[in-house]
Amino acid sequence: MSVTKISISFLLFLVSLVFSTSNQAKDLQSANIIVGAEQPSKYLPLLKGKRVGLLVNQTSLVSKQHLVDFLIERGINVALIFAPEHGFRGEHGAGESVLDGRDVKTGVEIVSLHGKIKKPLASHLKKLDILIFDIQDVGVRFYTYISSMHYFMESCAENAIPLVILDRPNPNGDYIDGPVLEPKFASFVGKHPIPVVHGLTVAELAQMINGEGWLKDAKQCQLKIIKVNNYDHNRHYSLPVKPSPNLPNDLSVRLYPSLGFFEATPVSVGRGTDWPFQVLGFPNKKMGRFSFTPKSIRGSWKNLNHAKIELYGERFKKSPQAKLSLSHFVRWYQLFQSNQLEFINRPKFLDKLAGNSKLRSQLSSGMNAAAIEKSWQPGLRKYQQKRKQYLLYTDSDLIK
Repeated sequence: MSVTKISISFLLFLVSLVFSTSNQAKDLQSANIIVGAEQPSKYLPLLKGKRVGLLVNQTSLVSKQHLVDFLIERGINVALIFAPEHGFRGEHGAGESVLDGRDVKTGVEIVSLHGKIKKPLASHLKKLDILIFDIQDVGVRFYTYISSMHYFMESCAENAIPLVILDRPNPNGDYIDGPVLEPKFASFVGKHPIPVVHGLTVAELAQMINGEGWLKDAKQCQLKIIKVNNYDHNRHYSLPVKPSPNLPNDLSVRLYPSLGFFEATPVSVGRGTDWPFQVLGFPNKKMGRFSFTPKSIRGSWKNLNHAKIELYGERFKKSPQAKLSLSHFVRWYQLFQSNQLEFINRPKFLDKLAGNSKLRSQLSSGMNAAAIEKSWQPGLRKYQQKRKQYLLYTDSDLIK
């Protein structure tokens, strides 16, 4: 073998070794983290002899066992299960109504918080002495689990019932970015005046909700927080279970803040493919060289899915540490304009996602991504100071 070939082979070996070591380091970081649910000695004594209600889903695991099963095995009286978007077992499509019923495995009554009601009723809470929230979030304002938590906290405050939050890491918790929501644009896809990427765990956000008086009538929820051990906002955390059907891996989770804005357009973000929130596509060959054909899906997005139609666009293969960028959205806005196609076909929904109506006017005035992102900075600086009051973990080096 020639010296040149040996050199190339050695270089390839070094590159593979670096990537392998990096991945092993990330896995080790995640492995050392002990989430709240995996510290039962800190919360089981609070539940003994109590009627317990839980807001949980498929991510609510103690090791590999669902929290509901774990508690019942230890003699805890699980009286009610509240189900968020995607359902108790995570099998419902995005936006799809979740029905009341009973858990097939345990027989426990299930109350949907993603159907006719979004907030537990007083009649539900009469059956309970204490509530638990344990859901893996992804740290993005328009991801609706935190809206369900808000209503859960509100019901607890109104009915004087304590809430135990079993905290979990935020996989986008190393930075903050995006426009801060203006209160008049509050909705279920954005309840709080926080940026798109808020940089808080659910327990930290719960403290902020209490501290800022954001619950109805500024009531206070009695919180008991079980913190994550060995976590800080610099640490990588690879989710052991996908938090919802269309966020299957680290890359989707990290791209979600950027590609979520496309939900207000006719552009596919890959629902019904192997790459949800990793691709963009539209039935026009001028949109890009990468092509894919989505399958039919369930849920409220099924009519926007372009099912069984070949789409053209791009696929993202960036590092899972990608951060929010508006450049993709602006580029596609300009691409649609140049082809005389309507891009923002759900303007009111875009306002809800952005938390303002400014983004639409900024786009129509021809502002580039850098200029729009710069306009977010005053709000982010103000939010950053507020956020510091509620941190439970060491802050990220990215947030100065």
